Amino acid sequence: MFQTFDATTRPDQGPPRLAALRAEMAGAGLAGFLVPRADWHQGEYVAPCDERLAWLTGFTGSAGFCAVLADRAGVFVDGRYRVQVKAQVDTGAFTPVNWPETKLGAWLRDALPGGGRVGFDPWLHTTAEIEDLEEVLEGSGVTLVPSANLVDRIWADRPARPAAPVVAYPKALAGEGDETRRKRIAGMLKDAGQRAAVLTLPDSICWMLNIRGGDIARIPVTQAFGILDDDGTLQLFSDPAKFARLGPDPAITLAGWDAFEAALAALAGPVRVDRDSAPAAVGRALEAAGVAIDWDADPCILPKARKTAAELAATTEAHLRDGAAVAEFLSALERDLPAGGLTEIDVVRRLEEARRATNVLKDISFDTIAGSGPHGAIVHYRVTEDTNREIRAGDLLLIDSGGQYEDGTTDITRTLAVGTPGEDERRAFTLVLKGMIAISRARWPVGLTGRDLDALARVALWQAGMDYDHGTGHGVGVYLNVHEGPQRLSRRSEVVLEPGMILSNEPGYYREGAFGIRIENLVVVEEAPALPGGDDRPMLQVRTLTFAPIDRRLIVTELLDPAEVAWLDAYHAEVRERLSPRLTGAALDWLAEATRPL
Repeated sequence: MFQTFDATTRPDQGPPRLAALRAEMAGAGLAGFLVPRADWHQGEYVAPCDERLAWLTGFTGSAGFCAVLADRAGVFVDGRYRVQVKAQVDTGAFTPVNWPETKLGAWLRDALPGGGRVGFDPWLHTTAEIEDLEEVLEGSGVTLVPSANLVDRIWADRPARPAAPVVAYPKALAGEGDETRRKRIAGMLKDAGQRAAVLTLPDSICWMLNIRGGDIARIPVTQAFGILDDDGTLQLFSDPAKFARLGPDPAITLAGWDAFEAALAALAGPVRVDRDSAPAAVGRALEAAGVAIDWDADPCILPKARKTAAELAATTEAHLRDGAAVAEFLSALERDLPAGGLTEIDVVRRLEEARRATNVLKDISFDTIAGSGPHGAIVHYRVTEDTNREIRAGDLLLIDSGGQYEDGTTDITRTLAVGTPGEDERRAFTLVLKGMIAISRARWPVGLTGRDLDALARVALWQAGMDYDHGTGHGVGVYLNVHEGPQRLSRRSEVVLEPGMILSNEPGYYREGAFGIRIENLVVVEEAPALPGGDDRPMLQVRTLTFAPIDRRLIVTELLDPAEVAWLDAYHAEVRERLSPRLTGAALDWLAEATRPL
């Protein structure tokens, strides 16, 4: 099994650790200390040695931070985690704070009216984050102070840094060789008049070099820093032993982590650094050495997001394979659920076994979310032995899962009726489905961003006085991060959507203490064919990559308009056509029934 079900934190662990951290703060003359979820690489998923936020507070979500002061400790979480955080932290010691509605700067100004020094580890915060916070705090008497990491001082049994071996990624799947990619990115630097770029995101380095690793559970990346010169030569900084399986390349040098800062100081500028992803320590090291900085986006970000034809062909096959595994799982689950006795852990195990049966599964792409009844309202619920719930008649069962295959990364959510669903649940499900169909059917002019499309998924819910507190979609990699930037379908996304970008399409609705609903397919942006008579301007659309039935028992057909019914019937027909050759027996019979026209 990839997934485990042990509770990794307990609320009662937090208070004594908080007291120890406050003692360190007092010794350092600090009024506060910031504890982010992030690691050196600002990744959403971190290695066990970087789980500082979870270790201190008990909160295990993939986004958030804690601001510790002498008299209070705020745990800042967004809408995905507001139910979860209350269950995981000791609320007598830690106060959950709704973020981003409450900004950290305003919170610090109110909490420290007399001012004070607030420490932060400059390797765990970006330049943009610190500069934006300093701007808000100006004139308040609250000052930010670079500091050694005080959590590390009190974390006696902190795990070692990961050192999984690095492997080559096939050129046939990538669509271009690593030398081509490296020189293409170097050419971008030369064109911009930049002498070098500092690369701090592991997925950027893995994509550019056509390599994969295993330093982070579920995400096949290797942790490293890089400095790419405008001539295409690259300095890598990591654990050199990880790269033993790769042959030497005269254009690439490899050194240990401790050589990175000295290499930064030796650069000739201007040097490209991403203000939004590079640790603040990088900019500070360059500035201290007098190296000119050109603040600009990681040069690999957009090229990586625009998938090659080979990557799209590969991930299409991965999604079909995964869809057949999901269909096998769903057919057996629907057969066995009425008998009762199945738990959330049983569901997770069965789904993993179905994917393992493909014989090519590398890992799951994240811990499977299998939330029944009220657990479905916890957006990123992770079942443990302590929370495991038997699935009961009348429940909704929300299953969000994915697989990592060498040829693609999948992410799919289906919400299922257990027994006879209630009318409230069916209505909410249908409104969510209308939003998912709206994104699937959208055509839009070239140049629009994810922010421009996000509302399409919410209109039906808004008209009913409902909404959801997460973005409609995130970017997805190809055997890389299941959450990949910069593209998103989100109110906050200003990145222009371009052909080749893969996105999730996953509106939802959550009623705390009752049920949760989410329907998710992955889609890829592509050029839209011209309408009869032509278009006034170039248009884009999405093509669906995910193929699995949507539970017809939860659909109130009367709430769908004819075009929505036509889309769903066409989608189910394509699911049946594409998956039928990969299924046999009971699963094939189930698929035919599950994809009948409305």
